[in-house]
Amino acid sequence: MSHPHVVLERAEAGYLRVLLARPDRRNALDAGMVQALLDALCGEPNAPVVLGSTDPRVFCSGADLTLSASDAAAVSDLLYQCYEVVITRPGPVIAAVAGPAVGGGAQLAAAADLRVAGPLARLRWTGPPGLGLAVGGWVLPSLVGRGAATELALTGRWIEAAEAHARGLVNWLDEEPARLADEIAESLLAREADQIGRIKMIISSGDLLDRLHAERAANRAVWEQALSRDLA
Repeated sequence: MSHPHVVLERAEAGYLRVLLARPDRRNALDAGMVQALLDALCGEPNAPVVLGSTDPRVFCSGADLTLSASDAAAVSDLLYQCYEVVITRPGPVIAAVAGPAVGGGAQLAAAADLRVAGPLARLRWTGPPGLGLAVGGWVLPSLVGRGAATELALTGRWIEAAEAHARGLVNWLDEEPARLADEIAESLLAREADQIGRIKMIISSGDLLDRLHAERAANRAVWEQALSRDLA
């Protein structure tokens, strides 16, 4: 599925670039964009993917806050499907985070196998206003440990690039994260695809997927309650 705000490119070396292209809205996601992301990630599951933005000033602000409640609920649930695809597809995903990543955008970055951040990258785990959803609890413990994960998910504070690197939320800091992400993707082409797939399968098994499924279920329940109140 093609979408005007999701660009799919094949690099000359053979890996893929999946780039969000809605910079005027900080790459806010609607259902069509998330479905296009899913299609791009699933289309060639063994290929390394660089996930980034066409505009280095932004990464992703999460779900579009101008959507209706029912549309926002659908996008939120679809995003959890996208996270699961990112962590379970055999091919590695390298996120190039040059600007702010919020809510669903922060979760997309965290779901990636490897993350490169620029000096202006900032991450924040926060759910939709007014719903009381704490997001990222499924993935943060694997990156920063239980205590720090609880703090980041509950406070929803901004994490600047240097702190993100120090805490293990990103693997590298670089002035040109997209360039370095490209180099990493190209280097991974030299690795045996089956070996990378096995590594990913082992790392994503067990608690990580269990927490993802639990958060997705909790997310659905909160949205269903909110929608039922709106209809009452």
